[in-house]
Amino acid sequence: MISLKIALLTYSTKPRGSVVHTLELAQALADLGHDPCVFALDKSGEGFHRSVEFKTFAVPAKACDGNTDQLIRQRIQEFVSFFQQHLSEREGYDIYHAQDCLSANALATLKAQGKLSQFVRTVHHIEAFKSPYLRECQEKSIYLSDRCLCVSALWQQVLQKDYGIVAHRVINGVSSRFSAIPKNADAAIAEAYAIHLKSDKKARFGPVYLTVGGIEPRKNSINLLKAFAKVHRQQPNAQLVIVGGATLFDYQPYRDDFWALAKAENLENALILPGVVPDQHLPSLYRLADAFVFPSIQEGWGLVVLEALASGVPVIASSQAPFTEFLSPASAHLVNPQSAEAIAAAMLAIIRPDVAQGLLSHREEIISRYRWEASAKMHLALYEQLVARV
Repeated sequence: MISLKIALLTYSTKPRGSVVHTLELAQALADLGHDPCVFALDKSGEGFHRSVEFKTFAVPAKACDGNTDQLIRQRIQEFVSFFQQHLSEREGYDIYHAQDCLSANALATLKAQGKLSQFVRTVHHIEAFKSPYLRECQEKSIYLSDRCLCVSALWQQVLQKDYGIVAHRVINGVSSRFSAIPKNADAAIAEAYAIHLKSDKKARFGPVYLTVGGIEPRKNSINLLKAFAKVHRQQPNAQLVIVGGATLFDYQPYRDDFWALAKAENLENALILPGVVPDQHLPSLYRLADAFVFPSIQEGWGLVVLEALASGVPVIASSQAPFTEFLSPASAHLVNPQSAEAIAAAMLAIIRPDVAQGLLSHREEIISRYRWEASAKMHLALYEQLVARV
């Protein structure tokens, strides 16, 4: 076996779905004897959100006072400038693989400059951008790549229908660090985030609902909050924990509407919003939840759903692809994401022990189909085809 040098590019050092995918894929490639290196834009200057065993580069990303178009232009150029210097100081890579349209545009620029001969682009999902510049960036990232990959049949079909591109399907996986087995750290994490502990008989408890991804339109956060308001009227001690928040785009008006609704419903004290949490806290946060609620209206796949299931947490998800590619009504509560009433009804039903246990009886069957090693082997087969073409 020839060891491949693989450059994997992602838009952030913070935990988002495609970022986690990139890091887990890199680790699986390293475990198989290859030489991956992850490059990610680093706005905070704090580096990657977790320690890893392979090479990484945090690409400096400065603040931008302009609009979103200007921000994306700057971020692309920051990647380009970094690689121009990086590649002048060392040998190149066998494979260059972008996990988003931003880094793919940077690779397309470098390819036009003769710095590399080809690159791969994983299309996790496609955004309906209003900006002509952002639409152009997205289209260039797809059309100019030498190979497109997808993690779901949904986006594979969209690329075929709307772009005339036959994308190769790869899978996501779930890390073994997500487990239903309680850990000593769980109680301390609960106290740190003010999450109700069921073992504390001195307090009154309601169910703890968890979602991961922050507050933004495609996560359907406002409809989730409307549903939680209905639940809270029947379960006045219920808590909703919303983890995450790092994104390139500014959703401040949407967040303002979210908080206006929370205030109107008197829910501020029932919400826990820790933002981006330390990576080592996330497994405990899953285990502390009674249910994972994810009524997202647009996803590339839904890695967090797999993580919740692996952690022994029953799941509520939207009754649409890509969730329906790996979930069924027997394994998750699948709901109409546009109906706060349907989400609320599922949130109340899923806390019944018989319902939760019934859903979780299928978790091992699902989790066993999604392993990062299998994903890495799929990628390697495609990488080797590309290398052979050069």
